[in-house]
Amino acid sequence: MNNADKKRLLREMLFARRFEERCYEAYVERKIGGFLHLYSGEEACAYGVLEAARPGDDYVITGYRDHIHAIKCGADPKKVMAELYGKETGSSKGRGGSMHIFDVEHHFMGGYALVGGPFPLAAGMAKAIKMKGTDQISICFLGDAANNQGTFHESLNMAKVWNLPVLYVCENNLYGIGTRIDRSTAVIDQYKRVSGYDIPSAQADGQDIEAVYKAAQKAVDHVRSGKGPYFLELMTYRYRGHSMSDSNAYRSKDEERMWSKRDPIIMLRDRLIEAGEMNKEDYKAMDTEILDQIEDEIIAFSEASPEPRVEELEKYCLAENDPWVLGGGR
Repeated sequence: MNNADKKRLLREMLFARRFEERCYEAYVERKIGGFLHLYSGEEACAYGVLEAARPGDDYVITGYRDHIHAIKCGADPKKVMAELYGKETGSSKGRGGSMHIFDVEHHFMGGYALVGGPFPLAAGMAKAIKMKGTDQISICFLGDAANNQGTFHESLNMAKVWNLPVLYVCENNLYGIGTRIDRSTAVIDQYKRVSGYDIPSAQADGQDIEAVYKAAQKAVDHVRSGKGPYFLELMTYRYRGHSMSDSNAYRSKDEERMWSKRDPIIMLRDRLIEAGEMNKEDYKAMDTEILDQIEDEIIAFSEASPEPRVEELEKYCLAENDPWVLGGGR
């Protein structure tokens, strides 16, 4: 990763942070409804892993904290925000909302509301890749709490039995909603849990994008070379509550302050400043440019976009052609 790459990734992560903060504001303004789970603090995970892969070509799937993964894969930020606004121009035509961003063109195969739901889907995509004979891989991002689902164990077992090209990435932010991992999980280090399936694994600092990138390179190379599945655990921290309805009262201020000192954006910014690649004025100018872009292009597009027509609410539903469903059932 050269300095030009680092500066680009700094801008991408800062864009992600400001994008999520603007989502927070829009939710408070009641322009975004439903559920909203923000990614602030975890940016180095998605950007470090996908920088080592081939976003837009490899297949990516995740849970409901999904906006930033989609954008890194190539999804248009305007369409992502419009989806959060519930507009017709959204990535899922305004029907999915925050938890169901989807972009087939860029192989982002969705955010999913069911905890643990992406595990078997990622294995299925990897199986399809293997049948096609391409060198693509399937990448599954999920939080630590999802690993207690049965789908985790079932999917990893089959992924190894079938030697599938799938990379499982655990974004371990220490909490499953409001429950700290040591209160819910017997084995705290998640990368150790896959040893029962003979899957190679590693743990890395999820706040340091260079550390993530280095670990992800090894993981991606392993999977892409035909050696089968790999499990990568990234230790990270979400700055806001689990969702917008979460008061975040279960975490201590000392813990939050400790993690804020290891902000992935500030860490990378300071390294570039120390290397003489930029100064604080350059960073402020970058930040201002990003804020203007989000407001003038992304928010403006979302607010100006039309809402879905009431007459077409059933459009895109698989049940729309089923006369039994349309007739009200029995």
